[in-house]
Amino acid sequence: MPTTSRRFLRRAGLAPAALALALLAACVDPAAGPTASTQPLPKSGENVYVATMDSGIEIPALPVDKIPETHRRQVVAYETDQPAGTIIINPKTKLLYYVLGNNKAIRYGIAVGKAGFEWSGEAIVADKKPWPRWIPPKEMIARKPELAKFDEVGQPGGPTNPLGARAIYLTSGGRDYGYRIHGTPEWQSIGRNASSGCIRMINQDVLDLYSRVKGGEKVIVLTASGEMPKGLYIPKPVAPKAAAKPKAEVVVPAGAVPALKVLPTPSFATGTAPTPAVAPATPAPAASTATPSATAPATTAPACKVPLVNGTCPPGN
Repeated sequence: MPTTSRRFLRRAGLAPAALALALLAACVDPAAGPTASTQPLPKSGENVYVATMDSGIEIPALPVDKIPETHRRQVVAYETDQPAGTIIINPKTKLLYYVLGNNKAIRYGIAVGKAGFEWSGEAIVADKKPWPRWIPPKEMIARKPELAKFDEVGQPGGPTNPLGARAIYLTSGGRDYGYRIHGTPEWQSIGRNASSGCIRMINQDVLDLYSRVKGGEKVIVLTASGEMPKGLYIPKPVAPKAAAKPKAEVVVPAGAVPALKVLPTPSFATGTAPTPAVAPATPAPAASTATPSATAPATTAPACKVPLVNGTCPPGN
C-alpha cells in the first residue's frame, strides 16, 4: 500500500484493528476486474434455466439436459489480453465470452449467422432495450414477403418476438449495420448457424448479460475460423431468389385439330414402334388379302350327273 495512503489512515484516527482491515481490503484484487459488472456469478452446477416472470411476461423453463453442457452459462478459465467487460464472440464454437479479468470469463452458448451472413470485426455496445420491438430489414422482407406487415410498425415485444427478452444494439465505426445480441424463443437453434447475422442467446442468458453491460463495452467478433479479425468484414446483402416464371400455356382455338406428332422410324431390332403420344384415328377396314393357309382343305362343289340348267345342277341330280 502506498505510504501516502498509510499517512491518510493515521491522520483519520483509525484504530489499529481498523487500520489492519483497511490494509487487507486494499490488497484484494477483485476477480471481476475494475470494469466488469459486480452482478453475482453463476455457481457451478446451478440450473439457471428455470421459469421466470419478466415485465409480466412468462419465460418458460428449459430442459437443461437438452442444452449441451458446453453451451450452458458458466464461469470458465479464459486467457485474453482484453480488459474486463469486453465481449468476445467465437462463431466457430458458437460461444460468447464476457471477460471478467484475471483470465476468467462467463461463457454463454449462442447461435450465429448462416452461410453468407457471417460478419467479423469490432463493435461497441451502443444501446440496449428490454422486450424490444422487431422491425425486419428490407433485405429480409425481400426474401420473405410475408414479413411486409412489420415493415413500418414492427412486431411488439413478447414471447414470440424474434428478438426475445432483451436486445443489445451494436455499432461499428459509429454506424449501425443492424447487428444485435438478443434473446430468442427458438432456443433449440443455440449452437448452430441459424440467424441473419445477429447473435442469438437463450432468454435466461441474455437477461444475465444485459444486466452486466452498461454501454460502451467493446465487442469482438472473431472470424468464421475463430481467429482475431484484422478489420471489419460485413457481407454483401443476400439477394432474394428470383421466382420461376410460369410456362406459357398453349391455347388451341376451338374446333382446331392439334397436329399429330411425327413418330420415329420403328425399331427393326424389336419390330415395334414407340407408342404414339396422340392416338391416331381408327382407319377404315381394308379388304382382306389374306391367302388361305396351304394346309386348309379346299372346298369344291359336287359333280352334276346331268347337264347344268342356267349354270346350276337340276334338283335331284
